[in-house]
Amino acid sequence: MKTETRQIQVERWSVTSSRTFDEIVSALDAALGHPDIKKLLPRAEAGSPDEMKAMLEKALGPSGFMEFIRFDPGKIVAKETKGSARVQRFVIGNPLVMKEMVKHVPDAASYAPVTILVAEEANSVRLSYDTMASLLAPYGSAEASEVARNLDKKIESLIIDIAR
Repeated sequence: MKTETRQIQVERWSVTSSRTFDEIVSALDAALGHPDIKKLLPRAEAGSPDEMKAMLEKALGPSGFMEFIRFDPGKIVAKETKGSARVQRFVIGNPLVMKEMVKHVPDAASYAPVTILVAEEANSVRLSYDTMASLLAPYGSAEASEVARNLDKKIESLIIDIAR
């Protein structure tokens, strides 16, 4: 048995918006595809590579991403504090982009799909994202890092568009 520990410094990228929490969540919803992941992935994996690609591309939203799952930790916090903590975690991605990173760095599958965190603050809403390039940097793969930087640009562009 061999154990290994790797130090990873994560870069968190955030945008603060004056739009309401509901407007932000609605805009993000509209930008994403919403397939039934439990049905889509097994069907896509069963086909040829071309069939899989076509099926996955069809499931993407206008942003080029799909929602895998959403968590609402704000409801749990609000239950205990009797307040109104509004926080949602969107786990989104594009399996075809993930595949390109994982081909070079298998550990990339630990970080993709990615999270966009939407958190309501006093008079604003903050959208945050941990950059894939920072997560993959310690692995030293130029190929995976290039895919990660392109992914980061697309996610950051999506967040900026939603925050406007």
